[in-house]
Amino acid sequence: MSTAPSTTDEAPEAPEAAAAPAPKSPGPWAPLRPLVLRLHFYAGVLVAPFLLIAAVTGFLYAGSFQAEKFVYAHEMTVPVGDTELPISEQVAAARKAHPEGTVSAVRPSPEADASTRVMLSGVEGVDPEHTLAVFVDPYTGKVRGALEQYGSTGALPLRTWISGLHRNLHLGETGRLYSEFAASWLWVTAAGGIALWFSRRRALRKVRGTSGRRRTLGLHGTVGVWAAAGFFFLSATGLTWSTYAGANIDELRTSLKQATPSISATVSGGGEHAGHDAASGTGGDGEHGVGLDKVLAAARAEGLGDPVEIVPPADETSAYVVKQVQRSWPEKQDSVAIDPATGEVTDTLRFADFPLLAKLTRWGIDLHTGVLFGLVNQIALMLLALSLILLIVWGYRMWWQRGRGNAFGRPIPRGAWAQVPPYVLVPLMAVIAVLGYFVPLLGIPLAGFLVVDVILGEIAHRRGHRTAA
Repeated sequence: MSTAPSTTDEAPEAPEAAAAPAPKSPGPWAPLRPLVLRLHFYAGVLVAPFLLIAAVTGFLYAGSFQAEKFVYAHEMTVPVGDTELPISEQVAAARKAHPEGTVSAVRPSPEADASTRVMLSGVEGVDPEHTLAVFVDPYTGKVRGALEQYGSTGALPLRTWISGLHRNLHLGETGRLYSEFAASWLWVTAAGGIALWFSRRRALRKVRGTSGRRRTLGLHGTVGVWAAAGFFFLSATGLTWSTYAGANIDELRTSLKQATPSISATVSGGGEHAGHDAASGTGGDGEHGVGLDKVLAAARAEGLGDPVEIVPPADETSAYVVKQVQRSWPEKQDSVAIDPATGEVTDTLRFADFPLLAKLTRWGIDLHTGVLFGLVNQIALMLLALSLILLIVWGYRMWWQRGRGNAFGRPIPRGAWAQVPPYVLVPLMAVIAVLGYFVPLLGIPLAGFLVVDVILGEIAHRRGHRTAA
């Protein structure tokens, strides 16, 4: 018969010489862990619905590129012929079928089996921010259809609708706050999860052989750690074109002289041809001065290979702008301005000459939207979105499993701030203040959370005193 070890005062005292060494004083992480745990918990509960919407719509958007090719195959592809018609004849065919509006840009067929797109602006019934893309067979001049198009990547109706859903839930500028809020908090939630996961003992990180809440936590932590780098990337790149944080980032880049440069489309000095020859075209068909064919030839002579977009002059003092629009790797983003009166190149802008931050921004956005590495890029984004969906589901499941009896989802206890020593808390608050200034949809909700948490804690503390009295 065995007995449990005695825990009474009668137990023999260990010799002083054999006493265990005094424990080391806890580092700064020990008092920080409860704070990070509480922040991660509330971010998971309150921010997760916004992240879930962003993940689901992002998953759909990443898949929309391939869906677009299938749905609009008739308009986008053509049988390969022998000789392509001059671009001016292709535009004329598009204008014959669709005389409405004005030619705002032309994208010549970039591949042997691809159609030419003639974009018309000011078309009745088309969103003012969109264009009507007329698809022309470059070999026969036959118009294969016309679809509303949006953005620099040439999104057609299906992808445009999904893009709007992901960007602003089709609620306009107000709706963009949801996506900025999600992007602002994604990296914080991921960073907190990583810190908590690696602070656990290795034995507690196992998934195999576990069950219940511990298994859910293991799955949540393991997938979260593997996907964290992708979440940091999505958060950072998503903020670059958000409403408030994006404006701050643009301002910072400008102050560092790292803004994205733009080509000068003004014809130098106006010239004697500016008011006559440049305006000698019909205006609505994109033909000005020397015409589209000579302008395209001049751009080709400057090394601008497919795919390119030709933008007609905006007025009598403007030049044609021909720019490369390939966003897949290696990117082609060179552009030239061409005098419509003489056909001479008046300005050249090479992507190689962009400032470093401008290049990184371009690459980051294209990687975020799934165009930089094509299908591989899109599959990776879909996997990241799926990972985030699973993490949110597991997170809510852990909240459920944390409950006892009827207590659904017990919250993490308060008082974490009081445990953080001043030498850690003061620098931490300074960092949070700076981040909150540049990323307001992180800083304002975080400040609100802290104020409410402190007030609720004080209320609970005073109630406890009254009860004790």
